[in-house]
Amino acid sequence: MCRPFTRVEIRNFRAFRGLEVDDLAPVNLFTGCNNAGKTSLLEALFLLSGGGNPELATNVNVVRGLVGNGVNPMAVLWNELFTNLDAGKTIEIAARHQSLGKLTLEVKSGIPNAVETIAPAHGNDIPVPDATTNLPKERGLSFSFRRGSERSQGHIRLKGPGIEVSRPAADVPFPAAILVARSGDVHEDAVRLGKLRRQKRGDLLLNALRIVEPKLRSVEDNSASGWPMIWGDVGLSELVPLPVMGEGMTRIARIVLAVSATPNGVVLIDEIENGLHHSVLTDVWQVVERAASQFGTQVFATTHSLECVQAAHRALSHEVFRLHRLEVDGEENRCVTYGAEEMLGTIDHDLEVR
Repeated sequence: MCRPFTRVEIRNFRAFRGLEVDDLAPVNLFTGCNNAGKTSLLEALFLLSGGGNPELATNVNVVRGLVGNGVNPMAVLWNELFTNLDAGKTIEIAARHQSLGKLTLEVKSGIPNAVETIAPAHGNDIPVPDATTNLPKERGLSFSFRRGSERSQGHIRLKGPGIEVSRPAADVPFPAAILVARSGDVHEDAVRLGKLRRQKRGDLLLNALRIVEPKLRSVEDNSASGWPMIWGDVGLSELVPLPVMGEGMTRIARIVLAVSATPNGVVLIDEIENGLHHSVLTDVWQVVERAASQFGTQVFATTHSLECVQAAHRALSHEVFRLHRLEVDGEENRCVTYGAEEMLGTIDHDLEVR
């Protein structure tokens, strides 16, 4: 299976003063107490996937429900992205990618009032910024993305009643999708199923959904209701909308469809067990492995459920799966990664892994 990322480092982002995660596998499950940073880790990887696209910063706040309902989105951005709300520090998210090398994203508060100009260096070809780079900063966030010697920049700021975004010219380094419990877009679900069916892989979703509903005969991306949705045939006189079949069906569908939509990328799943009965979790993990293997996708998921950890251990081999626990000791963040024997002993003795 594919394992694009082998290492992640995060500094001054959300809950993390500093965190290093090594020994990443094709499928990674993160546990830990509340406020240990499980969701923050997923958000950091999602930001990195944009290659410096500042719009993703608004997306991660939508993930937490912080944007909307009268909340000033930029005030949220400036404050909540930085550890201890300290926007005077620089956020750094870095990862080691097997084919792309080291990728680094830096996020700072403030953007230049004037466009930076670059003066030639003396005696070599390395450009250096001139004095205009020291001009006062205006309210906003600047994003700098590095891939090897390549560098791209973007920014986001308030402009009038709206938001001005300057996107980097560089291509997105790798595709990514983030899934949050009890959220999603039925239109996007249908579009993703349509793409999967064009690849003649629709049975991947059908077989996955039969874990919960064995009577399911087929799934269709249909817009007869005026809006594209996924419908299922369970032997009734008409098709049934997927959301009507239950939260577990929708959850499994969105996981499989997200994996299919991010070939050779990463899928980030918060509280993967949400909406799923513990009795189907082993089968769900097998579906995740099968889909990830077919599309070369690396999976990062979080959980609070010991049953979910046990199911992953039963379903997946150590070559495919890693269990990581995020811990906070005072102001220190750390990640404990369990080897095969350590994980077995932890589960067998009912030790705390959540």
